[in-house]
Amino acid sequence: MATTLTSKGQVTIPKHIRDALRLSPGAAVEFRVNAAGELVIQPEKPAGPAESAPAATRDRFDAVRGRADVPWRTDALMALLRAGD
Repeated sequence: MATTLTSKGQVTIPKHIRDALRLSPGAAVEFRVNAAGELVIQPEKPAGPAESAPAATRDRFDAVRGRADVPWRTDALMALLRAGD
């Protein structure tokens, strides 16, 4: 299956190849050219234990989600913000 290179140097990876490599939107891939001059694409290998982020910093938002101690409700806050209008 052929695909066209865009002016930005982008190509679409055909669905059957994305499925075979188990690629989803946002997945990192590695490109290289082998000795025969062929392009090789593969999913990026996950970082080793020394390179991976600590569990506490993987998703900083999960650590604080649901912990806000704010007395304002949306209607009251919007009324305060619009009071000068």
